[in-house]
Formats: sequence, structure tokens, C-alpha cells
Amino acid sequence: MDEEKDDDPGAFDPSIPEEGPSAPPPGWLDDIHGYQGHRGGEGDDPLYPPPPAYTPQPELDKNTSVPDVRVPQVSEEVARDALLRFVESRWRFSSKPARNMSFKELRAVTVYRYRLETFCETRTSGWQFEPYNGQLVDGAEFGRSPLPWDVPVAPPQRFSDGVEKVRVPHSCIVKVCHMCSGCGRVRCNNCYGRGQKRCLICHGKGFRRKPGNHKRSGSTRCTSCHGRGRKRCLSCNGQGFKTCSVCHGSQNLLHFIQLTVTWKNNVSDFVPDRQPDFPDEKFEKVTGDPFFIDENVLVYPIRGFPDQEICDASSRLIQEHLQRFSATSRVLQQRQTIELVPLTHAFYTYSGKDFSFFVYGTENKVFTSRYPSACSVL
Repeated sequence: MDEEKDDDPGAFDPSIPEEGPSAPPPGWLDDIHGYQGHRGGEGDDPLYPPPPAYTPQPELDKNTSVPDVRVPQVSEEVARDALLRFVESRWRFSSKPARNMSFKELRAVTVYRYRLETFCETRTSGWQFEPYNGQLVDGAEFGRSPLPWDVPVAPPQRFSDGVEKVRVPHSCIVKVCHMCSGCGRVRCNNCYGRGQKRCLICHGKGFRRKPGNHKRSGSTRCTSCHGRGRKRCLSCNGQGFKTCSVCHGSQNLLHFIQLTVTWKNNVSDFVPDRQPDFPDEKFEKVTGDPFFIDENVLVYPIRGFPDQEICDASSRLIQEHLQRFSATSRVLQQRQTIELVPLTHAFYTYSGKDFSFFVYGTENKVFTSRYPSACSVL
């Protein structure tokens, strides 16, 4: 009798199917005009349609006039306050040198930063599905689905990122659930549909040997399964099946093509390397004073600016952006700016030794590679 328990942990209902694939298999769904190429899986290989065949032209050659820009000056009081704030944020540094230092020279440096922004729109599409509970089916009988770039979607504010998901009109199809084959339930894969599992304590025998007694006659009923040799499956609560996790018991799915519209502001900066003692990456976290702003669908490379490196960077970055983004995205707008980023090299003495630090950005941040003293914890 014990062997019968061990061999037959319970019967199962053959009408309840095993779990099918979590996504529709290839060929499960029909092709929709303009969206061919999807293999049917949810979120599988999103289709990137080519952008509209349009070639916007940049505005007429726009030469920048030589700007009348005054290099900002930083006073000794401003430089000292900036260094004190910097020292206070570093617990190892003492504020005494910053308070008692003597300035030798404040040398203002002209730093231009060129920035190119290309605001693009990208559209991808893929099949999605939801349980069908009798909702309206906007299918092909209502008309042909618009092409990906013909679906109207309102863009966000220019030069700001955003994502919008839109259901493509007339792309809905109702199909039997691929997970449960339209049953609404699937066989529990933990107990294989039997609703019971072999007791792990007694190994399905229904009895256990008493501790310290090695004779077979010294056995006792298993308290875990109460002598049955089997226990209720906790995964399905003893039913042998679960509600389908895909259709949630509705037996059918509403499939549709979801269009994902992504707006991305692609930014590239260029700062001529004029100060070998100052790391250029520090400029990424500060702002400057923009004195030249040029915005259009496509901007023209800057010419006539007194710093030739800025002109070369403008031409190079504009070309790079068009090559990189125009193949899969639609360029909505471009903007190029030239900023004057404040940078002052402050030289000072303390205790008879020479030191220096940089004050940079309109925020008056400080960078120094060497400071007179540091506190140490003993």
C-alpha cells in the first residue's frame, strides 16, 4: 500500500493544457500594411521604419560677426569666498589658508564653449496584447492602418526628451490565448496538474522511523503529511491548475500594434583645450554666458568667428549629427550656441610658498590640485 502512494501522487485533468509560450509564436498574427517585419512576439525585434523622405535645407550661409564680449573679471573677494566654500565641502582641508592667503595675480582666461543640439524623433512599433473582455475591436474592417509616420502624435517642448506610446488605428485582432489555448487555465507545473506533491519528509511513505531506533518496527506516522505520503500543492492550492497569467482567464487576447515615439535631444559640446592644468571635463557641470544662438531645422556651420577651432568644431559636429541621426530618426530642429565660460587662474602665497587655484563657471566653482594644508585624523 505504501508503494501505491509513492507511485500515484494523484490524478490530473487531461483537458487542462500545459503552459504554452509566453509570447505569440512567429506567424501567429497577420501582417499589417506598413508594419511588415514583426515576428509576432511581444516587444520582439521592434521595427524601425525609415524617416520620411524629406531633405530640409539649412538656412543661407550665416556668418557670425565678431562678438563684442568682455572677459568676466573675478575680484579677490569673490575668489576668496569661492575657495572658502570649496574648502568647507572638503573635511580634510583647513579654512585658515583660504582666509589668510595673499593674492599675487588674478588671470582671466577666455574660454568659448560650442554646443550643438539636434532634436530628433524616432518611431518604433511592435505587437502588444491584452486580455479580451468584450471591448471594442478596432480592426481592419474600419479601414487601413496609417503608416508609422502618418500617425498623429503631438511632440513635447522642443529640445526636451519624451516618450509616447500610441495604439495604431485599425490594427486590432482577437485571437485565442497562445498560453492556455483558449482554456483560461493551465496545468500547474509544480505538481504537474495532480494537485498533490510527494511528502519530502517521509519520501511518500507516510511513516518515519523513530529517532535512535534502527529497527523497521520502530516507525511512526509522518506528522507532516499525516500518514498520507502526499501533501497539497501550495502553488495551485491543490487544484492542479492555475488561472492563465496571460489572458487572466478570459481565454482570448486582443492583439494590436503599439507605436512608440521617442523624442531625444542629442547634445555635443566642444571646448578648446587652452589650459593644460585645468581638466576640461569640469566645464560639463557649469554654465556660461551664451552670446550667440542660432536655431533652425538645420543650422549652417559657423564661419567668421575669431576662434577657428570653434568654426572647425561646428562644421564637424553638424556633419556627424546628420550622419548619425538622419538614417533612423527625423531631425525636427537644431540649435547651436557659443558660450563664454568664466575661468580665472588665481595665484596666491601662504607661509612663503606659492599656490594657485581656478574659479570657473558662472557658479564660481573651484578646482585646485594643491592646497597648503590638510587636516588629518590621528
